[in-house]
Amino acid sequence: MAEIRLKKGKDKAVRQLHPWVFSGAVDNVKGSPDDGDIVTVTDHSGTFLAKGFFNSQSRVAVRLLEWTENTDINELWWRNKIRKSLESRQGLLDSKETNAYRLIFSEADFLPGLIADRYGDYISVQILTSGIEKVKGVLLDELQQQLRPKGIFDRSDASARSHEGLDASFGSLYGEEPPEYVEVSENGIRYLINIAEGQKSGFFCDQRDNRRVVSEHASGKRMLDCFSYSGGFTLNCLKKGAAEVISVDSSPLAIETLKRNVSLNGFDGLKHQAIQSDVNKQLRLFKEQDERFDVIVLDPPKYAPSRSLLDKASRAYKDLNRISMGLLNSGGLLATFSCSGAVDINHFKQILAWAALDAGKDVQFIHQFSQPEDHPVRASFPEGEYLKGLLCRVI
Repeated sequence: MAEIRLKKGKDKAVRQLHPWVFSGAVDNVKGSPDDGDIVTVTDHSGTFLAKGFFNSQSRVAVRLLEWTENTDINELWWRNKIRKSLESRQGLLDSKETNAYRLIFSEADFLPGLIADRYGDYISVQILTSGIEKVKGVLLDELQQQLRPKGIFDRSDASARSHEGLDASFGSLYGEEPPEYVEVSENGIRYLINIAEGQKSGFFCDQRDNRRVVSEHASGKRMLDCFSYSGGFTLNCLKKGAAEVISVDSSPLAIETLKRNVSLNGFDGLKHQAIQSDVNKQLRLFKEQDERFDVIVLDPPKYAPSRSLLDKASRAYKDLNRISMGLLNSGGLLATFSCSGAVDINHFKQILAWAALDAGKDVQFIHQFSQPEDHPVRASFPEGEYLKGLLCRVI
């Protein structure tokens, strides 16, 4: 087994069980490991630290898997990790109201670069690292044995794979190819999901709990759902008796799927309007028309994929929230989110404070949102905590 020896003083994070070794921390490589091979990581004196899989092309040179020297990372090891991930989600696996959720969440489940989502009888996977690519046959076989899905479909992000020197990957990996629309249930609400063409892996399971919280404030209210995608917040609020919901998204597929989902659940179509438009443009149009709302949801895409874009993202978040605050009735609620890992909750609060000041509003934070139990945050890997949000009363 090849050895990756670290520079002096670069072993602290490894000893604290952080799963990444950056290329800049590597002093030398003993042996000739291929990308994806299991290697041993040692400190500058040659003392064992951990084992992980190597990649010569990535900023993350080693993704660590095991900190016990005499434990072999073999087929049984990989299969046990899959089983433990599934066992930790047994409550969801047994749920009668929800059959759309994350099965495996990469580093948080000790499987760096593997994401798997269940959508009813199908599993959508993302294989994003060379190490996972090398053992994907074993991992997919274990998923198949444990869950017996009709099919497993690959929705791997091409950009993430390119950082690892991997070609793009897309398509059916096992069993049946999913139909154009797969019906699933979340919180007792029915959804049609397009696994092959939808965003990310087909759906955003990470907002499941937050949709329910927001909906508790929707009864009798006029609500605006921005970046609505296939209607998670919209449908939950209609179910809870919202007087009117307007949904805005730039994607034609998202709007078409949302309309299907409203009909699928038997909600009153007269209480819902779907608008295909750029959200920022539509918000400015609402301002010109002097529109007002009781509840507004802002769930934008990732504005800051890296720290280098944090300042630009902060300005975008501020502008988006400033305009939205001006569209709320006094005492109205703004449910606003960021899925950018580079934006922590304290910085997000500061952005909202700046937005409120520019909008001439006072804001109270009355609830803090986070990601649900199937998107756990590993204590030694805080980077896994990407979703944060705040429910704000705007006065």
